[in-house]
Amino acid sequence: MSEIEQFLYAEAALLDARDFPGWRKLFADDAVYWIPANADDTDPDRDVSIVYDDVAFLAERVWRLDSGLAYAQEPRSRTVHLVSNVQVLRESHGEIDVAAAFLVVEFRRDVLHHHAGRYRYRLRRDGGELRIARKKAVLVNNGGHLGNLSVLL
Repeated sequence: MSEIEQFLYAEAALLDARDFPGWRKLFADDAVYWIPANADDTDPDRDVSIVYDDVAFLAERVWRLDSGLAYAQEPRSRTVHLVSNVQVLRESHGEIDVAAAFLVVEFRRDVLHHHAGRYRYRLRRDGGELRIARKKAVLVNNGGHLGNLSVLL
């Protein structure tokens, strides 16, 4: 198993364990976490987004989820993040572009939800460790009814 696959699986494990501060530490200081509203969107500054967080807003989102003040997460969801079909697309100037498929299974209030799609990552090394410079999660049903998407993908 490659280092990149291990990194993505470790990220999924942190999310499932609700270790949101640990998950946040995987991101570079200039990172972006983006869930576009449409599959073909390429520019979060121009296109509508479901989520578009820079590092400061991501830290705020993590704080809310960890503090118990995220009322959309009461009671808290239990999740399983599955990552597969990991592909390295490009390596250049210390950055690695990666694609992967995902399925997030969420259970809350006796209801099971499935969130599936494709990840696009830009990873970079920081002090020898991989960090997320950009994470884009494109949901397969982003053009339809999403309901209350209150879990981290």
